[in-house]
Amino acid sequence: MPLYLGFDCGTQSFNAVVVEVDGERRGVALERSLVFGECFPAYGTTNGALPGEDPLVVEAPPLMWADALDRMMGLVAAELGDDVRRIAAITGSGQQHGSVYLNGAAAPVLAALDPHKFLVPQIRGVFSRQGAPIWMDSSTSAECEEITAAVGGSEALARLTGSRAFERFTGPQIRKISKNEPTAWARTRRVHLVSSYLATLLAGRDAPIDHGDGSGMNLMDLAMGRWAPSALAATANGLAARLPNTVPSATVFGRLSSYWTLRHGLPHAKLVAWTGDNPSSLVGVGSVTPGVTAVSLGTSDTLFAPLSEPTHDPSGAAHVFASPTGGFMSLVCFRNGSLAREHVRDAHGLDWTGFSEALRRTPPGNGGALMLPWVEPEITPPVLTPGIRRSALREEDAAANVRAVVEGQMLSMSLHSSWATPRVTRIHATGGAARNTDILQVMADVFDAPVYRSEVPNSACLGAALRAAHADAASEGPAPPWEDVVRGLADPDSEPVARPRPAAVDVYREMRPKYAAFEERALSR
Repeated sequence: MPLYLGFDCGTQSFNAVVVEVDGERRGVALERSLVFGECFPAYGTTNGALPGEDPLVVEAPPLMWADALDRMMGLVAAELGDDVRRIAAITGSGQQHGSVYLNGAAAPVLAALDPHKFLVPQIRGVFSRQGAPIWMDSSTSAECEEITAAVGGSEALARLTGSRAFERFTGPQIRKISKNEPTAWARTRRVHLVSSYLATLLAGRDAPIDHGDGSGMNLMDLAMGRWAPSALAATANGLAARLPNTVPSATVFGRLSSYWTLRHGLPHAKLVAWTGDNPSSLVGVGSVTPGVTAVSLGTSDTLFAPLSEPTHDPSGAAHVFASPTGGFMSLVCFRNGSLAREHVRDAHGLDWTGFSEALRRTPPGNGGALMLPWVEPEITPPVLTPGIRRSALREEDAAANVRAVVEGQMLSMSLHSSWATPRVTRIHATGGAARNTDILQVMADVFDAPVYRSEVPNSACLGAALRAAHADAASEGPAPPWEDVVRGLADPDSEPVARPRPAAVDVYREMRPKYAAFEERALSR
């Protein structure tokens, strides 16, 4: 019976999941995690990033990710024992928008790795610059403006690539390096994403960039799945020659190199193109058919859903990526997730039990009281000057403020995702606040859809393992339906934890335009 190995190189940790998928028999055989700060202190990172003088510049050491890959491979091999030979395919996900810069020595060094030696000492000299900009970097505002102007404006860039120019995206990062570090750029022979860099280490040669992660760069023609010449030209001279090829996410691009088979005793398993953590999470929470929307309720709240056609957010706040399932996906991020909920809770001296009780004893619609919960600068909609805005809401009324923050967040989520998912059939909720059934009840009523709780602890990692299973089957015959691939592994609870209540649905249907008008007035100021 085959096993499938999925990795996830996140911001703070490196994770692995091994799943067993064969007909009705399916389950998780192994889960492991290596926290960068605890397991690799020599690299000097804090929460996975290097400290620096400029708070806008955030980088991480790509050598640390390679070190984690080497150690994790050893752990997987040791814990599986003889069963490691059953691994049929391997893939992974990497934190989106991170980029790694390799010099001309990389190709011959990777092709001749010595399995009797650790990986890191052998690859120290393959980087044209030692740091890798990651998604937390926001130092490229000027480059975003330059790329936008060269392509013909934000609307044109979003229509072409799925997103307007964002500081954390790879294209603006590349432009900044090519402008400000000409010597390093001249030495660069290959630009990889975190995902394709790690896949390259496994293959011993250049790995491709999959459509899912490639669409988070402001460089790929979303509809065509290939690099967009106008975006490349707007970004950096000679960029086209420095990028790997783009491929569909289900592409088997090679086999595990002899370095890994001899070093750790793994088989020459199929290597499937790696993707970004967001596309991989779409699979990991089982959101693989149109209408099934996933919502992660964490520090930030994120909504993502499958799309059948390439499109873009007319407001420019959200993103559209290619999906590992073969179509596309929307991603809408709200920075003020638990930040705002915790602010209201603490301002009124409540614990989470008291917070839930306040929700239960206040009516849907809150008597017309509204809140725009912008405790921090917001991503969706774009808000640079934070501050809570209230309408018909007394600041000292604890219960009304609790309901207002939750209703405001859910109405905003519904309002700013309707361009992509006008009809939601069901929601898979994950993240810390998904444990709160009272919050999920407001979600169900606002979206008029049942909410299922998803208990997947690392959806990106599980999604990678399931993608490996899907690609392996597709390489041998007809591709299995995605519903069958995720069944029994990425399923949420069998019964919804919250169902829409018709009377409350009617209240929120009337409330939505009032909320939209309140938001528009606040933004216009």
